[in-house]
Amino acid sequence: MAFIGNMVTKLFGSKYDRDLKELNPIVDLVKAVSPEIEKLTNDELRQRTEDLKSKIKSNIQSDQDKIAELKGKIEDNSIAITEREKLYAEIDKIEKDIDEKLENSLGEILPEAFAILKDTARRFTQNETIEVTATDFDKDLAAFNDFVDIQEDKAVWHNSWNAGGNTITWDMIHYDVQLFGGVALHQGKIAE
Repeated sequence: MAFIGNMVTKLFGSKYDRDLKELNPIVDLVKAVSPEIEKLTNDELRQRTEDLKSKIKSNIQSDQDKIAELKGKIEDNSIAITEREKLYAEIDKIEKDIDEKLENSLGEILPEAFAILKDTARRFTQNETIEVTATDFDKDLAAFNDFVDIQEDKAVWHNSWNAGGNTITWDMIHYDVQLFGGVALHQGKIAE
């Protein structure tokens, strides 16, 4: 019986080999986008992230608006129970559509998002501080954390911070194997 199993593995490859073959093109796309991402300023890099978030949000905005409209109808006390059930069923269908759209959107932006993450890690590894134009998010974090300071209109992010009385310094740039793991996790697979 083991002989047959070995023959099947030799013929079709192991699960690991098949998964690697499936994930490799995605990691190659991350690496292809990386040179463009590396050329961006810190503010441009941050804006690319915001652009990705906006792209995802715009893909589902009309569905979210429809759900809000349906929920408004449900709150009308003059609507019969059977009609409310139909509205709830329609909301469930739209939410499933949103999940599918989100999955597709995330799959489309994944190479760029991972390239942004990898380059952010590179910047923190190579620099003790990263300076960007301060946003409300930066100001809120700076009020309670030691890893970001506000200096006039700039936020200065530090690559080290205090965690539980210990100083932690960011010193890692993601290897391809970590990108493989991230893609596998994104696809709902268990990564080794």
